[in-house]
Amino acid sequence: MGVLGGTFDPIHYGHLRPALDIQQQLNLTRIHFIPCYQPVHRGTPQASSAQRAQMVKLALADYPQCVFDSTELDRQGPSYMVDTLRTLKRAFPQAGLVLIMGMDAFAKFMHWHQWQTILTLANIAVMHRPGELMPQEGALAGLLTQHHVTHLSKPAGQIIEVAVTQLDLSATQIRDLIQFNKPIDQLVPKAVQDFIETNRLYQKG
Repeated sequence: MGVLGGTFDPIHYGHLRPALDIQQQLNLTRIHFIPCYQPVHRGTPQASSAQRAQMVKLALADYPQCVFDSTELDRQGPSYMVDTLRTLKRAFPQAGLVLIMGMDAFAKFMHWHQWQTILTLANIAVMHRPGELMPQEGALAGLLTQHHVTHLSKPAGQIIEVAVTQLDLSATQIRDLIQFNKPIDQLVPKAVQDFIETNRLYQKG
């Protein structure tokens, strides 16, 4: 099963489309979308944890292969992925976990909390644009030499790259559009857009 963490502030099609690509290409049973409670690699989210959770639930309503997971919100405190994977491994002992991340996150992976342990708990799927190259030098290249595969064959310890349809879209861009009263149609699911408007999220003042 796939594991996709993030602030989701707000969730948008730039999260959904690549995740669906990976789910199909790797034949994952499902993908768990896990909003973080307290990010450790970026600033505090603008929307509350309850609001971000609700937006994820609304966004995933039409995608049965994608599920909302409250693991990090329930745990509270700093959201370290290694702790989340341990929790999921206890809850789903028979499942092989596939941690999904983008190239930007993978570039910093060896600075993550207990990153070596993460590789004992899960495989990693690195999303990138078609034709984009994985790191060719430095420590990450060395890590790939040890762990890179073209097909997942073990429950943990493997790194696979997946070319996906990545939209040039970020939550920051969406928040900026809302702040300046610009439309966000087609950038987020309609139910998420309605929730943002109803709760006046990301607006000036």
